[in-house]
Amino acid sequence: MTDYKTYFDRLKGKKVGVFGIGISNTPLIHMLKDAGAIVYAGDKRTREALKDTADALEKKGVKLVLDTEFPENMQGEIIFRTPGIRPDIPKLTELKNAGSRITSEMEVFFELCPADIYAVTGSDGKTTTTTLVYEILKKEGYTCHLGGNIGKPLLPEIAQIRPTDKVVLELSSFQLQTFVKSPKRAVITNLSPNHLNWHTDMQEYIQAKTNIYTHGATRLVTNADNEITAALAQTADVPELYTFSRKPGTNAPLHLEDGWICFKDQKIVDTGEILLPGVHNIENYMAAIGMVWTDVSAESIAYVAKHFGKIPHRIEFTREVRGVRYYNDSIATSPTRAMAGLNSFDHKVIVIAGGYDKNIPFDSMGETVVKKVKKLVLLGKTAPKIRAAVEQAKGYTKGNPEIVEVNTMQEAVLAASKDAVPGDAVLLCPACASFDMYENFEARGNHFKQLVMEL
Repeated sequence: MTDYKTYFDRLKGKKVGVFGIGISNTPLIHMLKDAGAIVYAGDKRTREALKDTADALEKKGVKLVLDTEFPENMQGEIIFRTPGIRPDIPKLTELKNAGSRITSEMEVFFELCPADIYAVTGSDGKTTTTTLVYEILKKEGYTCHLGGNIGKPLLPEIAQIRPTDKVVLELSSFQLQTFVKSPKRAVITNLSPNHLNWHTDMQEYIQAKTNIYTHGATRLVTNADNEITAALAQTADVPELYTFSRKPGTNAPLHLEDGWICFKDQKIVDTGEILLPGVHNIENYMAAIGMVWTDVSAESIAYVAKHFGKIPHRIEFTREVRGVRYYNDSIATSPTRAMAGLNSFDHKVIVIAGGYDKNIPFDSMGETVVKKVKKLVLLGKTAPKIRAAVEQAKGYTKGNPEIVEVNTMQEAVLAASKDAVPGDAVLLCPACASFDMYENFEARGNHFKQLVMEL
């Protein structure tokens, strides 16, 4: 492990390029400039689009490479890549061949972090599992830091992290793609087709995820009920392997017995006391328990299950209007996550779905929609694909469910509320990313909540 002071002292006077001026990289750019580096910050957006961010960076002396000049005019002995940019784009390949070191904010954080890192990845359930690990460790009394795709960038706070602290991270396949170091403990919640508009194929997506444990993890937690992660567990070379399963008769250390989550023979959590709704959250608790087991007491785990019940954008109750309850599940950015949300209700619901096209199929969710949805309001680029999947699903008949297509979230909320009656639930459950209409799923969920509050 490199000392952070030594690392940043070495950057003084060096040219450093930062590809992407986003949430994780903006604090990094300021940090690099404060260290005395000559910083080139690039982004495909225009000067006008970046507004105050561009003003602040220019005032600090950062050299901006924007719009049509990006990425061709970028330079640097060290290059920090934002996760959304593939590592093999021509300009990065050119810089690497010329001797530049290509890295990222998260990779440098792994290199410098003095504390144990607990990292979570998967196709669905990442944020909830990450949050549960963080809450349980906090309840036990550890000083914890939450980051990655959740919380805030942690590299700018590296000086405050002590060896006795615990760091909990949510990591995406984009971040893991180029990792050469793994956390102390890792969990893969599940794997299903996702982000196939970015990855070359499903195999590359899976390979990126495996980087979370193949470079030195001491413990791996995987889902025995998921075909892909169960197969990975068969070949994983880690000192400790904990699998979890909701299915009866399993040999998984973490399993269900008489309504309890058990670790081997020990009962840990009564599932009836878990505040987070949905059977998928039982799996998330199992994954979290596997991560923190031996570091915390069973009492801390049970306490969090009984008292922790709300995560923004995850089947988040928003408001009741004339007997109709509205829920924000904007985090449901894949078909499998959407199905988990739908199955959390014991009655048919009204659903708003659709969004950015990640080139993943929707066939798997068609039958679930037929069984669980009374009215389906579609918007975004994927609306025709989702409609086709539902209309071709087993059990579908015209009007079951009713399908409506709209152009905006405002139209979607109005269409969803139009025929809703007392006792109904309206659920924003997109099954897609947000990038065709919003910056991220949080912005989409917040807009939905705003519109519901205006009803």
